[in-house]
Amino acid sequence: MRILLVTGRLAEPLVRKYGRGCDVFVSPVSVAAFLTPKLIVRYLKRAGIESEDYDLILIPGLVRGSAQLIEDELGIPAFKGPRYAFDLPQVLQALNEGFKLSREAPADDLFHKDALKKVEDIKNKTRNRDYIEKALKKPHNFLIGNLPVGFDFPHRILAEVVDAPRMGVEGTVARAEYYLKSGADIIDIGMVSGEMNLDFVELLPEIRDGLKEKGYNPPISFDSLNPEEIERALDYGDLFLSIDESNAEGLVTEKPVVLIPTNQKKGFFPKKPMERVLFLEKLKERAIDLGYRRIIPDLILEHIPNLARSITAFQLYRERNPEDVLLAGAGNVVEMIDADSVGINAVLAGFARELKISLLLTTEVSPKCRGSVRELRRALDMMLFDMPKDLGFDLLILKEKRSENVEYEVNSPVVEARKKEPLLEEIYFRIFTKNGKIWVIGHRGTEQVLTVKGEEPNAIIDTILEHFKISPRHAFYLGRELERARTALRLGRSYVQEVELFKDFYGVLKEG
Repeated sequence: MRILLVTGRLAEPLVRKYGRGCDVFVSPVSVAAFLTPKLIVRYLKRAGIESEDYDLILIPGLVRGSAQLIEDELGIPAFKGPRYAFDLPQVLQALNEGFKLSREAPADDLFHKDALKKVEDIKNKTRNRDYIEKALKKPHNFLIGNLPVGFDFPHRILAEVVDAPRMGVEGTVARAEYYLKSGADIIDIGMVSGEMNLDFVELLPEIRDGLKEKGYNPPISFDSLNPEEIERALDYGDLFLSIDESNAEGLVTEKPVVLIPTNQKKGFFPKKPMERVLFLEKLKERAIDLGYRRIIPDLILEHIPNLARSITAFQLYRERNPEDVLLAGAGNVVEMIDADSVGINAVLAGFARELKISLLLTTEVSPKCRGSVRELRRALDMMLFDMPKDLGFDLLILKEKRSENVEYEVNSPVVEARKKEPLLEEIYFRIFTKNGKIWVIGHRGTEQVLTVKGEEPNAIIDTILEHFKISPRHAFYLGRELERARTALRLGRSYVQEVELFKDFYGVLKEG
């Protein structure tokens, strides 16, 4: 295939480097993003490019407007390539494999959408009624409420509403809705340890109704160590956690239960992996004899420094009990380490895939774990493929997959930057974030003059400049702070004006 790559002057070296095997047309525009389809047509016609010269034209993904105009004018199929030149090899390979590009959307956006569509295709297969009926005939698949779980279905996430009685019905429904939007499959109602809240247990139907009003009907699991609370909840919940040797006899139910290798009353918990496995196997046999119909073993995933032994217990149990549907508490690990949750959740999702752990329990109690449900959902989606790499979507939030520094030849005089003391102005601004928006209050002295709110820094600064006369230095300052506020919102972080978002951990590191 004869392909022509269109670019600007500054990106020419990179486009030639990564677009090997293709011809490169360098437009007389420095920055490729400043090109438009109309300009590209003009430059290509001026260069004498005709329909028989090429089979396809790729324009930069950052070009605004449709490549259809180029195709209409030149008679050569034209599409948008990637935003960045170093993604060209992936695009060219995809073209050779029959991937269809767009005239409107950048190629990298298409890869992302295509990958997510594959995820939905896999999940949609498991939503088919005939598929579900057939799968449920196997011993390792069953229903929790109306949700099928097991080896033939995607991993399911239980998101715990911690201390739900203290949040009340309205607060619990709001938190549950947030979890469901983030990708949770089951809402776990966490009771308050050491308290008796039987009245709140009676409100579980109201929580279910509240979610139905918002368009959700997830299974409700109930998490308590209090036998009286569990017994009261048996008619309302779909799944019950924390059944162990101390309370198993009094809580027999035909609904699914999670069985853990402990005796809470005696404070007993076997530490050694094989002891834990043998204890849980014996407890499971006893539970079956008592009349429990569906048991989900949980070997208890411990936090560091005991993570390895608990993973060993899971692996030993899986080898000895290949047909059991298991649950693991990912939140135990994530909460107890001061490290970004995203990578930890990804590793735990891989652990769940390897050992066929169908259910993962997590929560977002502390700010450092905010977003864990969404992270775990994305990680589990990645585990639907043979290798969680080069999928078109990922969990790279703060780090990048490929690094390519762009340097330009400097032919102008070079001066060192020098900071000057800012001049005091009559107007000053206070910036904060609230409800997903950036708020800017304009002050004159102690008086609030005008408040501007929005999501996009350019729109906010344009509006400020319409109403206030400020210096260029002041405008630059506002632009910097507004972008910092926007970054905080995108990452779910708190924002305080003039306070750095991130620690200076890496500094200026140079590879040898």
